[in-house]
Amino acid sequence: MNNELIIGSHVSFNKNEQLIFSIKEALSYNANAFMFYTGAPQNTNRCKIDDELTKQAYALLKQNNIDINNIIVHAPYIINLANNGTNYEFAINFLKEEIKRCEELGITKLVLHPGSHVNLGTEVGLNNIINALNSIINDDTKVIILLETMAGKGSECGKTIDELKFIIDNISFQDKIGVCVDTCHINDAGYDLNDFDAYLSEFDAKIGIDKIKCIHINDSKNIQGSHKDRHENIGMGTIGFDNLLKVIYHDKLKNVPKILETPYVSRVDDDKQKIYPPYKFEIEMIRNKKYNDNLINDIRDFYK
Repeated sequence: MNNELIIGSHVSFNKNEQLIFSIKEALSYNANAFMFYTGAPQNTNRCKIDDELTKQAYALLKQNNIDINNIIVHAPYIINLANNGTNYEFAINFLKEEIKRCEELGITKLVLHPGSHVNLGTEVGLNNIINALNSIINDDTKVIILLETMAGKGSECGKTIDELKFIIDNISFQDKIGVCVDTCHINDAGYDLNDFDAYLSEFDAKIGIDKIKCIHINDSKNIQGSHKDRHENIGMGTIGFDNLLKVIYHDKLKNVPKILETPYVSRVDDDKQKIYPPYKFEIEMIRNKKYNDNLINDIRDFYK
């Protein structure tokens, strides 16, 4: 088994180059994994998947030794399976379309926010998620849906291991469901990242570590248990660099892709506020296992 660190970040996907564009961006960060939305996360606008572009993208992946299994798609935020109100059927149908797009691209992992119950109560919300997923996932589904661990902001479902367990236990095709652990989210949900082994032990006992198929690596702007979900750059938040390294290099998670979703860094250029990706420098810092005290300035200087 290859022991190389599997790490990348969120990247873009555009209609002109599609997956090729995503790969090029990931390579510019020296990444060997990445995650993207197949269209804007806030709306339904989607370009048709171009098979020729996908074929070229696969050649580029092979050329750069990137495994397609380390590429993740994130479902758009507008999908909410926890509330069975007027948008419930829309959410179900749109998720079906996203799964089809993943299948067209040959991508096998789709991260999904479980949803917010919006005053219906957690139990009702969880059952709505279960009913929706059971109507979507079938024997022919080629994509594993990864439920993301949530911070518990507002009426979010999936904020505890027990809530995720309840969903997974009631899914008919359990081999097609998994979990994406987000470090900022579990911190904000109340789990102690100073003792990540305790979190993993509970997860393993209740769900099974083999269900963790992706990890979002983010520091947090907020204290443990704040339920606020505000990401911070690596080593600059309340979780801290050393705790995040323990997650990233944990022996039981070495074959799981780690994806950065940390904030872009701002700088004033020509009297305009502009933002730049931190990922090239954060990935380098993680690989070196040494915190860069000058991280923000290095990012700003690089993009001059």
